[in-house]
Order: sequence, then C-alpha cells, then structure tokens
Amino acid sequence: MQGSLTMYSTTWCGYCVRLKSQLDREGISYVEVNIENDPESAAFVEKANGGNQTVPTVLVVPPGGGENIVMTNPSLAQVKQALAS
Repeated sequence: MQGSLTMYSTTWCGYCVRLKSQLDREGISYVEVNIENDPESAAFVEKANGGNQTVPTVLVVPPGGGENIVMTNPSLAQVKQALAS
C-alpha cells in the first residue's frame, strides 16, 4: 500500500515542474495545490519552511497512518522512500 502525496507549488516554479514530470513518469499519483490561489496552503508552506514560501513543499501521509512527512524540494528518491515508509 502506498501513502498519499500532496505537492504545494506555484505556476512559476521550475523545481515544481521538474518534480511533477518525474512523478508522472514514475506513475506516482499526487494532488497539486497552487499556494498562490490558496492562502491556507501558503500558510502551511510558510510554517514548514521558517516563514518562507519555498516550493515545492511535499506532504506525505504514509500508509498505515504513521507520522506525516514534510519535505522541501525533495528528490524523486526521497519522495519514493517517504511513500514506502
């Protein structure tokens, strides 16, 4: 069983585009939230990144209800590891 993945991004973020294309290529499903259009998500990203709106910020809810994992600008390998944990 795989956990769920939410990616917080913006329209202009090159790192977000790269991670999305890698996830798509690997067949990993995710929900994308544009923080420019969602103030609550922007606040979540700021809290996770010391007051900065750094994207991509990724939220992984692991399978089996373990502790949520938040990563900033993760590699594909880091995302896959978090989803498997």
